[in-house]
Amino acid sequence: MTDSSLAELSNTLFSVSVALYSVALVAYCAELAFGRRRERAQESVGAAAGGGGVALADRPAAVATGETARSNRWGLIALGVTVVGALTHAGVLLTRGLAADRLPWGNMYEFATAVVLVAVVAFVAFAVRSPNLRHIGVFMMAPVILALVAIGLGLYTEAAPVVAALRSYWLAIHVTAAILGFGIFMVSGVASVLYLVRSRPGADAGTGFVSRLPSPAALDRLAHRTAVFGFPIWTFAVIAGAIWAEAAWGRFWGWDPKETWSFVAWVVYAAYLHARTTAGWRGRPAAWVNVVGLAVMIFNLTFVNLVSTGLHSYAGVD
Repeated sequence: MTDSSLAELSNTLFSVSVALYSVALVAYCAELAFGRRRERAQESVGAAAGGGGVALADRPAAVATGETARSNRWGLIALGVTVVGALTHAGVLLTRGLAADRLPWGNMYEFATAVVLVAVVAFVAFAVRSPNLRHIGVFMMAPVILALVAIGLGLYTEAAPVVAALRSYWLAIHVTAAILGFGIFMVSGVASVLYLVRSRPGADAGTGFVSRLPSPAALDRLAHRTAVFGFPIWTFAVIAGAIWAEAAWGRFWGWDPKETWSFVAWVVYAAYLHARTTAGWRGRPAAWVNVVGLAVMIFNLTFVNLVSTGLHSYAGVD
């Protein structure tokens, strides 16, 4: 039996989470906008000082200081709203699990929702530890919101008991590891995309939003650290999946579409970590490999689940 009231609460919390993340996105945009105004004010300081106008220079300096404080204030508001959104996001899964009396990742809707939550939590953790990384909040929350909207519109299924094939303790082991790995790789992939944008020739010139991003080195470091953290988790997920397959189907590996693309993703991320430390591949070439890795993960989640057929067809979507 499913508790309909808890299931409805889960749906409501899903909408609330999207709304909160949208508010956070607006706040991150405000932080970025005031940062750009601060830079323009600082340029005015330099121009006035260069012309010998001390009185003229004082006013832009005060404006720049005010804009810095306002930018930081918006950034803190954005991060706070993101944390609240993550809490309601976690509530989506908690109430859904309680409603169906099981772990809340037994279908594609729940799996994808959990992946996005892991990505948000990972971003918040790094933003708190390194405030400069808060500037990528716009570019993290935008795909988060788009992903949740797509999940809600295209993958939603009613809360219900899982199919018989998934009633195993391996669901808690294998699928949980896959969710953690995918969510962390999502942050790594976004960081690499931003690194590719930030490291373009001339990206430091002017006062556009690109110049407001963290340095290329910081973005590259974020992408690498998250991939290093996510890779062993994904490796464990693949191994655990093989063990579960042997218990369920009598073979460790059968080149099922899901198994195949999970292995392809593992190879791509192994290649990225190797390229990241290899002369001639460091920097942009390695970042492109990381972006390909994220594309493979998304393909594995969407196309393989929704279009191809195999033993892992538990999407729960008609």
